[in-house]
Amino acid sequence: MTLDVAWAVDWVRRSAATVTEHRDELVELDRLIGDGDHGENLRRGFAAVLAKLDALEEPPAQIGDVLRLVATTLMSTVGGAAGPLYGTAYLRASKATATTTLDSGGVVALLEAALDGVVTRGKAGPGEKTMVDAWTPAVAAAVEAADHGAPPSEVLASAARAAHEGAEATVPLVATKGRASYLGERSAGHLDPGARSSELILAAAADAAAAAG
Repeated sequence: MTLDVAWAVDWVRRSAATVTEHRDELVELDRLIGDGDHGENLRRGFAAVLAKLDALEEPPAQIGDVLRLVATTLMSTVGGAAGPLYGTAYLRASKATATTTLDSGGVVALLEAALDGVVTRGKAGPGEKTMVDAWTPAVAAAVEAADHGAPPSEVLASAARAAHEGAEATVPLVATKGRASYLGERSAGHLDPGARSSELILAAAADAAAAAG
C-alpha cells in the first residue's frame, strides 16, 4: 500500500474540518497560556487553503505540491507564531515529498522534515511545552513502526497516537519557549495549544490514510 495525492488532499480537508471543530477548544487553551488566537488563526488559515485548493484548474501533480500550497497559504494568512511554524513544517515536508506516492519510508521522511521545520523555525526542543513535544514522539513512533514493516496507514496511526500522548504530557510542563514562558510556573497545569493542534492534524493524516484503504 502507498499513499497518493488524493490522500494528501483528503488530509488537508480533514485538517480543515478538525481545526474548525476544535476552534473554541484551541482558543481557550491559548487564552490560558497565550494570546487566545490559535484556534481562530488555524481555522482561518485552513479555510484559505481549501479555497485555493478548490480554485485550482488542475489537481496537484505531486504530494509535495499539495503540502507546498498549505505552507504558502498558512504563512500568508495565519498570524502569530503558528503561521510561520506550521508553514515551515509543511514547506520542509513538501520538499521531502516531491513524488506521486509515499511508502512507509516516505511517510517517515515527511514527518521528519516537518519536525525539522518546526525545530528550526521555533528554535525549540523537547520538554519546552511547544508543538515539538507532540511532533518528536510522533516521529519516533513512525520510525519504529516503519522499521517493523508497518504499512503507511499504520505508521501514521502510530505517529498520531504518540502525538496525543506527547500533547497530554505537556500539561505538567513549565513553558520555557514562546508567550507561555512569560507565565513561568503558572504555565504548568495547562495543555499546550500548539501540541494539541499538532495532535489533531496528525490524527487527520492517519484518518485519511485509513480511509484510503
